Amino acid sequence: MQYALLAYGRSDTLRAATAPIDDTTAAVLARPYVTGWVRLHADESATTLRKSEGKTLLTDGPFIDSKEYLAGLIIIEADDLDGALAVAHELQDVRSGGALEVRPVIEGMFRGA
Repeated sequence: MQYALLAYGRSDTLRAATAPIDDTTAAVLARPYVTGWVRLHADESATTLRKSEGKTLLTDGPFIDSKEYLAGLIIIEADDLDGALAVAHELQDVRSGGALEVRPVIEGMFRGA
């Protein structure tokens, strides 16, 4: 089963996200159960689309006002939630803070590279 690990971090620490990934994190992301991942630019780079009264409205910036923002997305293969949590724990150990949210992916909805 596929799980998405949504990586959250504080806005001020995400500015360093364009720096190269350290070797320890790169080693975890290179494991066979990681089927894809992306890092996102800082929240200020977001553009949000909303539908209101039949019109699409564009807003610069993120949709929510929060202390932590989505910084990246990692797709993994795991037998069950316990396996996904074990992978998330390993990744959390090598990250420099923030949160990892673990969510199952709806079957057939992810197309990896």
